[in-house]
Amino acid sequence: MEIENIVAALSEIKEDKRVPRNVRSSLQETIGELTCENENISIKLNTAISILDEINNDTNIQPFTRTQIWNIVTMLESFQNDMDS
Repeated sequence: MEIENIVAALSEIKEDKRVPRNVRSSLQETIGELTCENENISIKLNTAISILDEINNDTNIQPFTRTQIWNIVTMLESFQNDMDS
């Protein structure tokens, strides 16, 4: 799984008008973190996972959106594990 695919999935959720504005803002922050050229990939992944965990604690998001975000967290963790191997 490449970072570009993960960013594309995050962008798709961010464009959904049913997603609360604060969540869209956090998704944009996550995208910015993952696309930042100046940081170590491990730091990017850890920060992105942390932001997405915070989003999932938001009571205003729909269950479908929550599931999509958990799937992305799983992808990020898998990517992180592949790097450690």
